[in-house]
Amino acid sequence: MKIIRNIPMAVEFMAALTELTRHKKNIFKYRQLGDLEKEKEYILKATSTWGKRLVNDLNIQLNVMGKENLPESGPVVFVANHQGYGDIPVCCAVLDKFQTGFIAKNSLSKLPFYGEWIQNIRSVMLNRDDPRESLRAIETAIGFIQDGFSIVVFPEGHRSKGGDMAEFKKGSLRLATKPGVPVIPISIDGTYKLFEEKGYMQGNFTVDFLIHPPVETAGLSRPEASNLAAVIEEIIRKGLHQIKNQKNE
Repeated sequence: MKIIRNIPMAVEFMAALTELTRHKKNIFKYRQLGDLEKEKEYILKATSTWGKRLVNDLNIQLNVMGKENLPESGPVVFVANHQGYGDIPVCCAVLDKFQTGFIAKNSLSKLPFYGEWIQNIRSVMLNRDDPRESLRAIETAIGFIQDGFSIVVFPEGHRSKGGDMAEFKKGSLRLATKPGVPVIPISIDGTYKLFEEKGYMQGNFTVDFLIHPPVETAGLSRPEASNLAAVIEEIIRKGLHQIKNQKNE
């Protein structure tokens, strides 16, 4: 029964794929030419139109708070809690001024059609079972950031599915502290309703998306850099409490 209920949403996600594929030629054209600014421009066009289409077609109501905290330009590292599969299209829809790749688990690279695109937008695939390979992946992400690309990170390491937020992985923000770029903490609530709430895809729900002020990482001491994940975790956790308290008022 759940498979049947997933068919309409699967069709929608496949239809939305056209928003990505229409820009593929230009993304690779400018990547080969070494024109990073134009490459970022076309990745942004692809991901933002894709995210907005899904949000619109699935009737997801976005309650965005703190958008004034976004800087005028990147690169930045966006750090968010991870409730469900809906986090990625919602981030693409809201963060429409920034080209954004993702730190994603390597199993997602095997997704039909979408696996290729996760990598095409300068995402980094992470194998958490292989520390050495994970380190190489983080170094790749640092290289992307140094080239001006922004990255979204979910440091919990797995989806909370609407439950309590898990502790952030220690050292997960090295990709921000090494190049010294700002971290933008984001508290997200409601994305688990897309799939995780009932085990099949659904629409017609609200997502609260709270963007916190940037946290600068340039010039941090070694102990401060080591403690950054805990600091950002606390900001995001308090933001989730703020969202839930507002709903109960």
